[in-house]
Amino acid sequence: MYTQGLDQQPDDPSGPADDELAERFQARIDAEGRIEPKDWMPEGYRRTLIRQIAQHAHSEVVGMLPEGNWITRAPTLRRKAVLLAKVQDEGGHGMYLYSAAETLGVSRAEMIEQLLSGKAKYSSIFNYPALTWADMGAIGWLVDGAAIMNQIPLCRCSYGPYARAMVRVCKEESFHQRQGFEIMLTLCRGTSAQKNLAQDALNRWWWPVVMMFGPSDRDSIHSDQNMRWKIKRFSNDELRQKFIDATVPQAEFLGLSIPDPALRLDPASGHYHYGEPDWNEFREVIKGNGPCNRDRLAVRRKAHEDGRWVRDAAQAYANKRRAPATGQAA
Repeated sequence: MYTQGLDQQPDDPSGPADDELAERFQARIDAEGRIEPKDWMPEGYRRTLIRQIAQHAHSEVVGMLPEGNWITRAPTLRRKAVLLAKVQDEGGHGMYLYSAAETLGVSRAEMIEQLLSGKAKYSSIFNYPALTWADMGAIGWLVDGAAIMNQIPLCRCSYGPYARAMVRVCKEESFHQRQGFEIMLTLCRGTSAQKNLAQDALNRWWWPVVMMFGPSDRDSIHSDQNMRWKIKRFSNDELRQKFIDATVPQAEFLGLSIPDPALRLDPASGHYHYGEPDWNEFREVIKGNGPCNRDRLAVRRKAHEDGRWVRDAAQAYANKRRAPATGQAA
């Protein structure tokens, strides 16, 4: 799940809102109330949500690409069917989220144009290549596992349409995580070559997944406002720690080694200490200089252009249905 959009500067954190309206708005949030589309809200809150929800939707849609490329190459019919179902789920998640963002006054066409132009961002994790079948396991286990850590708190987001959409998304993401773990388990219980594939996939995906949660809290300067608005419930580092604490024992069960020489359990706190990610790499990927940034957007642009005739036909049919009858039957 993909909350890196929350680390960007809101266009207007407070706005020229009337003080009394702003106080009522914050009091409602403090009381765990939900904000609905027709309710008054600060402009900064609205813009932050648009950025966050659109980025989440883009991530679901772009996230279909590395897995969709493996559907025809999956090793069995069962694997093909399961992976196809997962990719279909992700497309549905994107549609739920675009719909939620539209309640804030932005059109789906505008959001998609921002994605295709490169103006809008999506999660950095989808700019890495999926080289082997084991990557389908690593993506499900690690990427979707990290997504669940991020997304479960969003079920309690202060904005109602987003929170309600996330309930179904989280249920389906839990299936995706189990599907990935089951692939890794099968590989680890197979031949030594299969287990080596699983270890290689873990080695390549571990640090990009750790960076999925966004920059360190010391560099995430807008988290306080987003947590005050209860768009965000936990800081980046809190979520990252929860993910690592949950995932290291799973790797040990699989018989795999986390590629972090600094990783160790602190008996006093019960948490794992871990090494520092390469934040320079993270920033480069966010800027568009990752291994697959250009490829991912090129594929999305081509798909959008190839589907233009369908959109044009649907629009023509809708216009015809709305047009008044021009004559009467004899």
